Amino acid sequence: MSKKAIVIVESPAKSKTINKILGPDYVVLSSMGHIVDLPKNKMGIDVENDFKPEYIVIQARRKYMAQLKKEVKKVDTIYLAADPDREGEAISWHLKKQLGKGKKVFRVTFDEITETAVKKAFKNPHPIDINLVNAQQARRILDRIVGYSLSPLLWKKVTRGLSAGRVQSVAVRLVVDREAKIKKFVPDEYWDIEAHLKKKNKEERRFFSAKLEKINKKDFEIKNEKDIESTVEDIKKNEFVVSKIKEAKKKRSPQAPFTTSKMQQDSFNKLHFPVNKTMRVAQQLYEGVELEGKESVGLITYMRTDSVKVSHDAQEAAAKHILKVYGKKYYPQKPNVYKSKKRAQEAHECIRPTLPLRTPESVREFLEPDQFKLYELVWKRFISSQMTPALHSVNTVEIEAGIYLFRTSGTKVVFDGFMVLYPVITAPEAEDEKRQMPWKIPMLEIGERLNLMKLIPSQHFTKPPARYSDATLVKALEEKGIGRPSTYAPIISTIIIRHYVKRIRGYLHPTELGDIIIELLVKHFPKIMESNFTAEMENELDDIEEGKIEWRMVLKNFYAPFMSRIDAAKENMKSIKKEGVKTDEICDLCGKHMIIKWGRRGKFLSCSDFPRCKFAKSITTGIKCPAPDCEGELIERRSKRGPFYGCTKYPNCKYTSRGLPKQEENPEETKKEEPKEDTP
Repeated sequence: MSKKAIVIVESPAKSKTINKILGPDYVVLSSMGHIVDLPKNKMGIDVENDFKPEYIVIQARRKYMAQLKKEVKKVDTIYLAADPDREGEAISWHLKKQLGKGKKVFRVTFDEITETAVKKAFKNPHPIDINLVNAQQARRILDRIVGYSLSPLLWKKVTRGLSAGRVQSVAVRLVVDREAKIKKFVPDEYWDIEAHLKKKNKEERRFFSAKLEKINKKDFEIKNEKDIESTVEDIKKNEFVVSKIKEAKKKRSPQAPFTTSKMQQDSFNKLHFPVNKTMRVAQQLYEGVELEGKESVGLITYMRTDSVKVSHDAQEAAAKHILKVYGKKYYPQKPNVYKSKKRAQEAHECIRPTLPLRTPESVREFLEPDQFKLYELVWKRFISSQMTPALHSVNTVEIEAGIYLFRTSGTKVVFDGFMVLYPVITAPEAEDEKRQMPWKIPMLEIGERLNLMKLIPSQHFTKPPARYSDATLVKALEEKGIGRPSTYAPIISTIIIRHYVKRIRGYLHPTELGDIIIELLVKHFPKIMESNFTAEMENELDDIEEGKIEWRMVLKNFYAPFMSRIDAAKENMKSIKKEGVKTDEICDLCGKHMIIKWGRRGKFLSCSDFPRCKFAKSITTGIKCPAPDCEGELIERRSKRGPFYGCTKYPNCKYTSRGLPKQEENPEETKKEEPKEDTP
């Protein structure tokens, strides 16, 4: 007896969860992600024929396609239930073209994999959104054109195996430019003066501190030790008198529920998860986790979204929980509503726990530790977003000592509001917190005289801009409009795997290779390497999705100017492969200078007189190989999985490590993820 219908999703985990929801009348199968794509070994785009793409079944997916074709012969109806975004729509479109002949084909979408959401979606199927498909198709072709044009150029000019991309190269540029600012930065010296003060009342033993803010009503600014010493001596001549007391109430509103980028940032800052790990764990929570009685349930809504919209049902569920657990004071008179940024996908929801709400503790025993940590973070962010603001009281006191004005402030929580669940302190506020006494200022009166216990001058230097972390790079990409929620994690994974950027103690550093690639690309492709240009392209893709412009027109406008740049670069781009990077090291054989070159396994030293002199050697880190009884040193190598360190005595010593012994990096950073941009 044949089944009623076949449902096709992307992943086995998702199919397992949906199968349990739909029951025996449906067969739920997986396509294992994209099953049709452009060919790997050629451009696959007929530019002369309106950019017609040549789609093929991916070699590694052919057995899955054969299985799908076998199964669909048994049914009349197919439901395509890929993810609710451009990629999911494109997967569904390709599946329909491959499997839909003579069948009834429906598209179903849902933001959460729960019984209610899934069954509602199947009651309300809809046609495939061709605008979404065209937006994905335009992005794919754009990235293929850039990747398959720029990458061979870099192979010819630098070394084989390199890649460049419309978005990834701009991300590398951000890291390279930040490093350049750090290197050029010249620190400025400045001084602070802090006074330790006490009430004249002998019974009061506590002292409090105040910081010098103004001299003669002008902002205090002293930049050398000589001036600070004379200032300290002059201050001591004066009596300290309370001149102003101000108490202010400050309201702090809760933050919006998570979008993809905000989840990635908070997960990095609070859980120390690299962005690719955050997305992998979020995918598991979305696709389904087995709870009590082997019930498989999606615990969070779809994790690729830039919307902060919350459904009415989710608002009501949050309200019930807040009122039950925390009481009326913690729930606002009207539900909190947040505004998504311009061009956000308002059809989607924020990232939130699915319904019915399951507290983190109620599912802890069924989750892996990382799954629990991320679920708890999503849960707390969502519930707190529906709570009342926190209220703080800030007490600011100004104290005059002649022409010198000191200031101190203390803060205390009047009402914790949403912060009972989700404490928040941003970086600038954290610095302010350090300067504030935690409400240890004694009761003071205007005109009251104080005893000076001690004056403490302290020297400081301005700091260079911080290097990007996963979190701050995602924030920068989002703010500049580079990429979209589905691309942030793959961008960072790709630029690390390509060895243009490396992660050291959580911060992203450009490699020497990254510097060289960006220098070449910025010189010869200035427009495509601009953040604004990349952001404009993203907006055009959004316009395609909204049906405002025709996708081929976007490609035509991009293609001709870009290819003229490619032709010019072929002639004029400097060849690092031939010239290398000069060093002071001398060739052991001929006495000429050695130069740095890049090969399949990484950088090495080569004689500048190559090919007449073929002497070459590895560049070691100078760190001894940790393997027992080995006298070799570690050298940096490259593989398809990213950079690693190996021994100079290979193959006799086969020691390898993802990081140097004293700075082992999180192995998550080099786990291979499917890159979103093309490489030949």
